[in-house]
Amino acid sequence: MKHLLKPCLLKLGLLILCFSQLTHADNREREQLKRSIIKIYTTAAAPDYFNPWALLNAKQISGSGAVIKGQQILTNAHVVANGSFIQVQRHGDAQKFRARVKFVSHDADLALLTVDDEAFFDDTRALTFGKLPELQEEVTVYGYPIGGKSLSITRGVLSRVEHQYYAHAESYLMAGQIDAAINPGNSGGPVISNGKIVGVAMQTNNSNGAENLGYFVPPSVIDHVLEDAKDGVHQGFPELGAVTQSLESPSMKAAAGLAPDQEGALVVRVFEDAPAAQVLQPGDVLLQVDGFDIAADRTIEWREHQRTNYHFAVDQYHVGDPLPVRFARDGKIYNEEITLAATPPSRSLVQGEKFDQRPRYYIYGGVVFVPLNMNLIKRWGGNWHSKAPIEYLYARNQWSSPEQQELVVALKVLPAPVNLGYHDWKNWIIESVNGEPIRDFQQFAQLMEASESEYIELKDGAGYRMVLDSAAAREQQPLILQTYHIPERHSLGLFGALAERGEEVKTGDAGLGQIQ
Repeated sequence: MKHLLKPCLLKLGLLILCFSQLTHADNREREQLKRSIIKIYTTAAAPDYFNPWALLNAKQISGSGAVIKGQQILTNAHVVANGSFIQVQRHGDAQKFRARVKFVSHDADLALLTVDDEAFFDDTRALTFGKLPELQEEVTVYGYPIGGKSLSITRGVLSRVEHQYYAHAESYLMAGQIDAAINPGNSGGPVISNGKIVGVAMQTNNSNGAENLGYFVPPSVIDHVLEDAKDGVHQGFPELGAVTQSLESPSMKAAAGLAPDQEGALVVRVFEDAPAAQVLQPGDVLLQVDGFDIAADRTIEWREHQRTNYHFAVDQYHVGDPLPVRFARDGKIYNEEITLAATPPSRSLVQGEKFDQRPRYYIYGGVVFVPLNMNLIKRWGGNWHSKAPIEYLYARNQWSSPEQQELVVALKVLPAPVNLGYHDWKNWIIESVNGEPIRDFQQFAQLMEASESEYIELKDGAGYRMVLDSAAAREQQPLILQTYHIPERHSLGLFGALAERGEEVKTGDAGLGQIQ
């Protein structure tokens, strides 16, 4: 019996030793991974769209990131948006290093940072990317949520993968959902599975009493951005340029010429300057995109038993790529290719929110003019849906066209003798200058600048008018700028070469005294 016991004890000892070595190696691997999780400190000073020549008070923002190949740090775009000073810090270190943005995709809410001091990357390893896990598989989120300085590690289960609206830029892309909250500071941190990055923590869902629901940017979106970043030129996700609606109504399906067993998405609009205009037309039924069958609810089966919006297939391509499509027209089936183009700034008359750029503005006779965009609308705060002017909100549902690509707003009036009678006018959308329709903000400013009329007449869609004396406006402009402490009468680069010529209304020409 004793002879048998000795080999058993020996085997047990070897098993304990192996287990100890494996545990030690596993702990070492986890610690090495932690060294590649970065805390990001951003000083952000966003423009004040109520006073477009000024900045809002700077804010201190913190976020998370991960070291990836090429001595880069992958994080969220909203962590560094409008950032004027960025620092990064490794896990377990007290020292902070200066960082800068190398590439940013606000649509995908992703950014790549780099650190010029290469010593920062010592003792870190570049994390690699893995495939998106299956539903109900466990993932781990690494980051630095507010409320402490140390690294936080939370676990959750992948519960859903489908298209969602990204809160940062209101884009509509694939996103993963996990049953773990993404708290402020966690943003930009990696979602890890089997030691590899399978997502980037992005936002949380606080609506309708939802608890512990977080969203992350999945590998398909990350891969697209990394490919786009290779040449350093941001092209973003291409557009198809067609607006569709579901075909779940049997009557609508029959009217569209489909058989009972056919499904697809009804094309209701094709933008004339979009790539789809060469192939599709309103009334067509989009049956397939890149080989994926489109269901009546406009979804495709992108993975077995998992469905999402058919734009997923478009999002896998880049600008200039040919996209195979199959569609029905008047009962006939066609197979064509659409060469995808870059998405324009906006298809709406109200351009989406922009970051890392200064607002455009133009001042004439003390009237401050700006283009209508989401940056301006969101200056009404978190409740902008109910607080912003109703005309602004209504305009969000209007499509742009070659004839009218942008709306111009008389934001406010800086009281002066030249604008007497209009001192309480604000948030006024105008449509014409001296009878000339306004196409966009650039053209509007050029119309104002080039006018040789004695009076400038501005008119809105309802026929209301504002008339300004041209000579008085030019004469009083310098004093208006000085009185209200405005450095320039228009935003930098608004007129291009025209802005470089000598101007008689520069701030430096203003006389002394106040407007009477």
